[in-house]
Amino acid sequence: MVVREHRHADLLPGAAVVDGVTRLRAAAGRGLARVTGQALGPYQSAVVRIGFSATWLFFLLREFPNRRELYGPDGPWSWDLARRLTDSNEAFSVLMWSESAVWFECVYAVAVLASVLLMLGWRTRAMSVVFMVGVLSLQNRSVFMGDGGDNVVHLMAIYLVLTRCGRVWSLDARRAGSGAERDVAGPVLWGVLGVVLAYGALGGRFTAGWLAAFAAVWVVLGLWWTVERYEPEGEGRAVLDVLANLLHNAGMLVIMAEVCLIYATAGWYKIQGSRWQDGTALYYPLRLDYFTPWPALSGVLAGSGVLVMLLSYGTVAVQVAFPFTLFNRRIKNVLLAVMMLEHAGIAVLLGLPFFSMAMIAADAVFLPTGFLVWLGAGASGRVGWGRGRGRGRGPGRGWGRAQGVGAGARVADAEVVPVPVQAGPGGG
Repeated sequence: MVVREHRHADLLPGAAVVDGVTRLRAAAGRGLARVTGQALGPYQSAVVRIGFSATWLFFLLREFPNRRELYGPDGPWSWDLARRLTDSNEAFSVLMWSESAVWFECVYAVAVLASVLLMLGWRTRAMSVVFMVGVLSLQNRSVFMGDGGDNVVHLMAIYLVLTRCGRVWSLDARRAGSGAERDVAGPVLWGVLGVVLAYGALGGRFTAGWLAAFAAVWVVLGLWWTVERYEPEGEGRAVLDVLANLLHNAGMLVIMAEVCLIYATAGWYKIQGSRWQDGTALYYPLRLDYFTPWPALSGVLAGSGVLVMLLSYGTVAVQVAFPFTLFNRRIKNVLLAVMMLEHAGIAVLLGLPFFSMAMIAADAVFLPTGFLVWLGAGASGRVGWGRGRGRGRGPGRGWGRAQGVGAGARVADAEVVPVPVQAGPGGG
């Protein structure tokens, strides 16, 4: 009789609903625990950090002879015009603090230095902010000098501030793995940034929004160092980790959504163009001198109508389809490789290397974790960065590599492996 009643209870109208709600609550609890308990995609955030800092660094070095014409006092967009524009749209640029040529050279040099240090992963929390300041300052100084690639760098520089992008493949991860307790550079860097912040605030050089944002970041960096120094295992550190993980995961979600939005809008706008509809769109840039660094190669490609048609239609199909392939890992990886090859071809055929580097760096947020772990293991084995003193090249001893992750680890396995936590107000 007891067994019958139990069987009939399963058939009650509300039983299925209660069971569904219970499962939903359990799944939500697991999801919340994962989002708050760890910074997801540490390898993806690291490769995005390296990719965009390297793109901006190479661009600054490439345009170093032309820097004064592009962003400085010798440019056609004068300082007064830039000041009027930034006053109207409240865009941020420290180059508006002074029209001195010396100040411009200092800002340009700091932008180069910040790109190098962020690429290496030194004090990534602080360097991501300085990197963002350098990008915004130069680009907002001369808004008509940029292209689509500059817009992507502009956005990603802001998003990187939200992420914990130095947990692997960084000098911060190496320092945390070495167990070094003495930290002098962090407090000094924090103090220097505080002086710059105070100088700008007292001089009324920040708008209210930017002042609040920079002040909040500066206070959080100092609080993080204090808690890490005096209460590394306490509740305060746990709370900061939860908040940092939430912010990181939200930032990574925004980056992925931004990449999908870029491709979706580009693809759907192309569909509306008559040249893309008849499959001849790629023919015209291949015939422009400005976009033909290799005239012979461009001529051969433009001379094949079938190839031009296939590349035109293929570009539209890949861009429109990519956001929908995220639900299928294998198809997504195939299209991801196709898009990266496409941007590499744009860099070579059309002479747009920095645009292509920016897009490839953005695409890298979708790379499989297992592939990135394998790639990092191979790179650390050749270079040997991040190895402890007196230790060999054994597993887990690569440059900021997450402990316990093998080269053949699955995506799900690699994402949940704990990684070293950086110390100091500038750590990542």
